[in-house]
Amino acid sequence: MIEGVQIISLRRIPDERGTIMHMLRADAPHFQGFGEIYFSTVFPGVIKGWHRHSVMTLNYAVPVGMIKLVLYDSRMASTTQGEVQEIVMGEDNYLLVSVPPGVWNGFKGIGVATAVVANCATHPHDPLEIERADPLNNDIPYDWSLRHQ
Repeated sequence: MIEGVQIISLRRIPDERGTIMHMLRADAPHFQGFGEIYFSTVFPGVIKGWHRHSVMTLNYAVPVGMIKLVLYDSRMASTTQGEVQEIVMGEDNYLLVSVPPGVWNGFKGIGVATAVVANCATHPHDPLEIERADPLNNDIPYDWSLRHQ
């Protein structure tokens, strides 16, 4: 696991009317602050990434569909520098993944349905503190291809 990344199992509370899906509370021990929340959709097989933030911590949850979230640690002072971490998350594995500043991240829609990714970030979006890289042409040692294991 990459240093500073937190993975928290989230509660789903179903009843005959529907489902409540928890994401993040201000009194949770892993809550760092609120900057903004936004939702992103990703179609099956589509890759959104790579990017990293210099200040912002990301808090991802996927209430609809499934994604493969991939993290890469290029931080020089990190004990996990050079490591890649894959997390399959969504309806079938409902999690909150907290991604600290400096960690490259991207995700790919998996399965057959459009996924909805929620991000409760610690800071409002600032285009000056984000860095982006092409998902298929970069220095990150990761292949997004489907692997049959």
